[in-house]
Amino acid sequence: MNIVTLLPFIVLIGAMFLMTRSAKRKQQAAAQMRNEMTPGTGIRTIGGMYATVKEVHDDAVLLEVAPGVHAVYAKNSIGAVLDDDEYNRIVHGTEDDDLKSDDAPVVPDDASSLTETDEAADASDDSRIDLGKRDTADEAPEAADAEPKKTDGESGAK
Repeated sequence: MNIVTLLPFIVLIGAMFLMTRSAKRKQQAAAQMRNEMTPGTGIRTIGGMYATVKEVHDDAVLLEVAPGVHAVYAKNSIGAVLDDDEYNRIVHGTEDDDLKSDDAPVVPDDASSLTETDEAADASDDSRIDLGKRDTADEAPEAADAEPKKTDGESGAK
C-alpha cells in the first residue's frame, strides 16, 4: 500500500475528530452556563422568550415570564444566561448612561428627509390626487351617448 492512497482516509478521520471535539466543547460550555443559573438571573429561552429564573431544579427551571406568571421549563431549553445590564436593556428598555448621547444623530420616522431638503419640501406641490372612480357621464359627453361596452358572457349574436 502506498501512503498516497491512505492520505484521504487519514484527512477524513482527522476532520471528523476535530468536528466532534468542537461540538463536545460547545455542549460542555452550554451545560456549564445552565448549571451556573441562580434565582433572579435573566435568561433567554431557545424560543426567544425572556424571563427571570425563580427556582433551579435538577432538570427543570421555574421561570417568571411576566409579573406573577410562572412557567416550568427544561434546563435544555435555556438558550442564554444574560447579565443584569443586558437583560434590563432588552426587557425593560433601560440603557446605561454611557450609551445615551446627546450627540447621536436623530433618525426620522419616515424617508422624507432622505429624498427632499427643507426648501424642496416647502416648494413641492401638495395638491391632492383624485384616486376615486368617476362616472362615465362626468368624463365626456360623447361617452354618455355611446353604446355600453359588452362584458364577458354577453355576445352580439341573437
